[in-house]
Amino acid sequence: MVNEKTETSRAISSQDLPDVQATCPSIRINLTRVGVKNVKKLIEVARQGKRPVIFISNFYVFVDLPKSLKGANLSRNFEVIDEVLQEAIEGQVQEVEKLCSQVARKLLDHHEYADRTEVLMNSQFMVKRETPVSRTSCHEVVNVHARAVAVRNNTNPYVRKSIGAEVTGMTACPCAQNIMKDHAIGVLRGLGVEDSKIERFLNDVPMASHNQRGRGFLCIETDDIDHVSLERIIKILKNSMSARIYELLKRGDESFVVLEAHKNPRFVEDCVREIAKMVVQEFSYLPGDAIITIKQTNEESIHQHDAYAERKATLAELRSELKGEL
Repeated sequence: MVNEKTETSRAISSQDLPDVQATCPSIRINLTRVGVKNVKKLIEVARQGKRPVIFISNFYVFVDLPKSLKGANLSRNFEVIDEVLQEAIEGQVQEVEKLCSQVARKLLDHHEYADRTEVLMNSQFMVKRETPVSRTSCHEVVNVHARAVAVRNNTNPYVRKSIGAEVTGMTACPCAQNIMKDHAIGVLRGLGVEDSKIERFLNDVPMASHNQRGRGFLCIETDDIDHVSLERIIKILKNSMSARIYELLKRGDESFVVLEAHKNPRFVEDCVREIAKMVVQEFSYLPGDAIITIKQTNEESIHQHDAYAERKATLAELRSELKGEL
């Protein structure tokens, strides 16, 4: 005989089950963000005239939730991501931040109760590099951060997107270098070297200083229609520190990098200001309400702490402050 309980369970289909998410919660408050984190995807983004770039990505997908609903239908988030990523594979999406904005828009379509959606994408991809002297080929990992927020606005959502990167470089401390320079001048004078020769020597051979491995971060937030080049962002970050660094260096390369860093000493504050200046120059076409976020962390070599500086401002504010300096 067939068990009566088994027959009963078979008679209940999934369509008969209640939609628990749509029920009213016992504690009725709105929630700002409900969603999924660490959705791992491999993204291939096409580039004009170049080979595609492969991004190893983690997605974070959120919607807001009204107090009338117990939960969000999280399975829909996965459906939207897969749908839009398939479009990217077919070449319909060319930029990672545009990918995020498309997911954000589609989330509003799939979550009719939501007024705001947010998509974050943290990625890593390999950049091919060439050392400055020996021209040796090597690779570098760049961290990329993309984000999009869509807000319901009748039939046409208002979307803001952002693209940013974090790049590693090298800095040399100006303060310690001045201390070493004063010491060298005293020693050379004690050996009877003329001041004119001392000056010429120090111009060609910069003094030692303690170094830091710097991590520069730049993110630019704009309206969905504006274009921001990720490659330009990475270039600005690399040029903001005392010297670029490389995974593989031969002797000539190593000498070049060390001299470059000590000829161009910079505080952590200097790096942030250099980035701000280059952003105003490189992205002059962007509207004034573009939001610029700059962060610099220098991992000290002779201290146990790290040095840090940050600036967040609109492009219009930076233009005003830098007026006359460009």
